[in-house]
Amino acid sequence: MVRDAAEVLRDALGLPAEARAALVTSLIESLDQVIDEGTEETWREEIYRRLQQIDSGAVQLIPWEDARRRLRTRLDR
Repeated sequence: MVRDAAEVLRDALGLPAEARAALVTSLIESLDQVIDEGTEETWREEIYRRLQQIDSGAVQLIPWEDARRRLRTRLDR
């Protein structure tokens, strides 16, 4: 019998919190196995690019409290 993702999710949400946490951990670990080497290299390049922008002053960093306030404002719209 084939079940769709919505059914699996509904059943998973009915589990106790500890069981849901274990399920999430297992799912994330299963995704770690499918990430290819190219993905890691792409992330390295992106991190390097962003660090260069910070070091050159091309981007302005903001404190976490300001970022959180901006995010909450956007979510409240």
